[in-house]
Amino acid sequence: MLKQVFQKYFPSPQTIQEHPSLQFLGKLLHDPNLWHLNRRSISRAFIVGVFCAFLPMPFQMVVAAVIGIMVRSNLPISIGLVWISNPITIPPIFYFTYLVGAEILDLPSRPFEIELSVEWAMTELGAIWKPLLLGSLICGVIFSSIGYIGIRLFWRWHVIRHWNKRKLQRQQRKP
Repeated sequence: MLKQVFQKYFPSPQTIQEHPSLQFLGKLLHDPNLWHLNRRSISRAFIVGVFCAFLPMPFQMVVAAVIGIMVRSNLPISIGLVWISNPITIPPIFYFTYLVGAEILDLPSRPFEIELSVEWAMTELGAIWKPLLLGSLICGVIFSSIGYIGIRLFWRWHVIRHWNKRKLQRQQRKP
């Protein structure tokens, strides 16, 4: 079943509850509804996790955890999806979001290279923060919405397929 696929690849509730950077959430992490695997909680987790992955800021996992608790999404999936933006994918993702923001603001796009250093952040980020932030928010909303709709459709397809398979098996058993 689809639940086993998600359980296999995402951390257990204890792993998340004991994570040092999430200890400030305290008892909120012990709500059993944050660990349910159903269509609603997983689709909400996709909208939260993918949106937070596009935020150009540090500590995206903490933001995803807080928003996930507020909207009652599956917490491990919300936090895990933030890793769409990792050290390898950050440069192309944020360059793309910068180009989207520059296009919407009708600004000329200027070439830049993302470096994960304080010096780069102080010099370059000051010049590109508006299109980067706008593009990140727009792309976050678009791609998280696609993820939300995609998971809901995939879940529905999977359930219907499972029902049809069971129906076929029942029909084959009848004499």
